[in-house]
Amino acid sequence: MSFFKKLFGGGEKAVAAPKSEDPIDYKGYAIVSAPMADGGQFRVAGSISKDFGGEIKTHKFIRADVFADRDAAVQATVRKAQLIVDQSGDLIF
Repeated sequence: MSFFKKLFGGGEKAVAAPKSEDPIDYKGYAIVSAPMADGGQFRVAGSISKDFGGEIKTHKFIRADVFADRDAAVQATVRKAQLIVDQSGDLIF
């Protein structure tokens, strides 16, 4: 059966990992924006990291917000991450 899938293109499509931006420092946290491609648009996604005495903890997040432009999604991701830091601080880890 896999022969027919390969022959007619019925195999699974590879999903590309979201491209990450350079980290942004915000109040001692490293914010990395990595919008996800979603049906021709970009979904807000990224991570927030902080070093706790040599141990780096990371909180990944994905939001429902989507944008037609990747740059707009990057900016929105940074704003959302800053809001998470302002509202929750170290409690996110």
